Amino acid sequence: MGIRRIGRHLIEHRWRVRRIFPPTVLASIEQAIKAGETTHSGQVRFVVEGALDGAPLFRDQPARERALDIFSQLRIWDTADNNGVLIYLLLADRDVEIVADRGVHAKVGAAGWEEICKAMEAEFRAGHFESGVIKGIETVSQHLAAHFPKQGASRNELPDTPVVM
Repeated sequence: MGIRRIGRHLIEHRWRVRRIFPPTVLASIEQAIKAGETTHSGQVRFVVEGALDGAPLFRDQPARERALDIFSQLRIWDTADNNGVLIYLLLADRDVEIVADRGVHAKVGAAGWEEICKAMEAEFRAGHFESGVIKGIETVSQHLAAHFPKQGASRNELPDTPVVM
């Protein structure tokens, strides 16, 4: 466990998340998810976490592992067609992780998700958080539309509202 990482997480305040992702930005992200889900039967969730607290931090939990925990906690794996996707941003580590259910992951693969993460991280380094998230959601939606196109009226299995932790 690195002292630098602990320091980043301890000084990363929730106000930074609220400053970068105010209600208007969160509403735009929600709209992007809703728009994407009109083209496919998949389920997309976006979660942003400013910093790890307590046990996850002192266990030195990597962002990927944390994203897997959140994927499970939010029951994204529990979709009818196994096509749920989590886009997770851990601000203190400046890390984006995409966790996809087995149905869609088998179609896109780890390299496809990593490409989206890298593009989003590049946008974030430039200070373009809103557009970075929306472009990421649009790219994920393109993959979902290709492999899980919308067929008739399907129900929205998961909320589209972004989660701020």
